[in-house]
Amino acid sequence: MKQWARWSVVVVAGLALVGCGSASESDSSSGGSDGKLVVWDWKSGDPSAASYIERAKADFAKKHPGVTVEFVAQPFEQYYTLLGAAIQAGKGPDVMLFNGGGQIRDRVDSLVPLDEYVGDDKQRLAGWEAFTKDGKTYAAPVTLQGHPIYYNKSLYQKAGLDPERPAANWNEFVANCQAITRATGAKCFAQGNKEGIGIQFFLSGLASGVLSPQEYDDWIAGKRNWTSPGVKRVFSLWKEVNDQGLNNDGANSTAMFNDAFAVFQSGKASHVIGLMSDIGHWKDFAEFLDARNVGVMTSPVVTAGTTPSLPYDGGIGYAVAKWTKDPKVAADLVRSLTSTDALKVFYAEAGAIASDTTIDVSSAGPAVATIVSEIKDGKPALHVALSSKTLDLMGRLSQQLLSGSVTVDKAVDELAKSDQAG
Repeated sequence: MKQWARWSVVVVAGLALVGCGSASESDSSSGGSDGKLVVWDWKSGDPSAASYIERAKADFAKKHPGVTVEFVAQPFEQYYTLLGAAIQAGKGPDVMLFNGGGQIRDRVDSLVPLDEYVGDDKQRLAGWEAFTKDGKTYAAPVTLQGHPIYYNKSLYQKAGLDPERPAANWNEFVANCQAITRATGAKCFAQGNKEGIGIQFFLSGLASGVLSPQEYDDWIAGKRNWTSPGVKRVFSLWKEVNDQGLNNDGANSTAMFNDAFAVFQSGKASHVIGLMSDIGHWKDFAEFLDARNVGVMTSPVVTAGTTPSLPYDGGIGYAVAKWTKDPKVAADLVRSLTSTDALKVFYAEAGAIASDTTIDVSSAGPAVATIVSEIKDGKPALHVALSSKTLDLMGRLSQQLLSGSVTVDKAVDELAKSDQAG
C-alpha cells in the first residue's frame, strides 16, 4: 500500500511513515556550520520523492559545491512534536518542511522571513499565502493542495446518470447518490474520520456551496461568524450526511489514509473529497478506476446564491530556521527544492500538483485538467485558516457529532471560543 505523503494542510496522527532516520540518529543541529545543512521532513525517505530530492540536491550543489546536505525523514505522526522540542531548545535542522496554514503560522517566531531571498520566484510559484503571516513569507511552496470532490463515472453510468453532468445542487446530488446506491449498492461518500480529519475535508470541500462569497472571504480573512446560519449549516450537513446513510458504515472508525480512499477506489462509494497531490488524488485513483472514470466536481449548491469553487492553498513548503548559521545558503537550498526542474520530476513521478505554474500538465488526463482549470477561480481552503489547536478540537467534536454525543449548537459554540482565543 502506498504511504500517505502528507502534502496536505491537515495535521493528523496515526499513520507511521518509513523514514530514513530520526532526530536521535543524526546530528540535527549543524546550523549550517562545517559546510553542512540538515533538512527535516516527512517525505525524503519515500521512493516517489527520491528523484525529486536528488534533482534538488544536484541543483544546490552547483551553487554551493562545498556544502553537504543531509535529509532526515521523520515519521509524520511525531514530526511536529519533534520539531517543537527542537524549537524549544533553539537548535535543530537548518531547513524544515511545513504544512501550509496553522502549523507554520504557529511557529514563525522560530523561522527566517524569506522575502528577500525568494523575490524572483514569486511570479513562478503559486500558493504563497498559506506560508505567510503579517505580510511576511516564511516558506516557499512546493505543492498546491486542495480538496476536489472526485466521483466514479462508471457508477454514474450503471445508474443511468450522465457522468459528464454531475449535480449542480444538493437535492439533485442526493437524488443521484440514492439512484447509484439502488443500482450498485455503493454509498454516496467514502468517509474516514478516525483521526478526526474527515471534517476538514468536508468543510473545505463543500462549504463554498453553503456560505455566501462574502462570508467565505470573511472566514479566510479571520472575520469568522460562528453563529451564522451558513456556518451552522455546514456542521449540521456533516451530521445529516452520516445520519442519512450517505457515508460508508463506520466513518468514525475508518481511517482517511488509506481506508476511506480504498472504499472509493474499490467502487464501494461513488464520491470522495480527496486531495490534489500525492495520494488520495487523481493519479492514485486512476490506477484503480482508469483515468477516464475519475471525475472531478465542485461542491453542489446547498444555499441559493453561493458560488462553488475549488478550495486550495499552498500544500507544503520548506522553511529556514532562525538558528541556521547562514540564512542565505539555507534559502538557496529552499530555492533548489522549489526549482522548476525538481518540481517537474515531483509532478511526473508522484502526481503532485506542483506550485510551479510553468509546468505543462496537459497530458495528465481529464481529472487533472479539470483541477488545473479551476485553480484560476479557486479560493483558499477554509480549514487552513484555523489554528492547529482549533483544528484538533474540530476533529474531536466532529466525531461526537457523528456519534450523537454533542449537538451542532454546542460544537459550534466550542469552536468559536477556541478560534477567538487565538
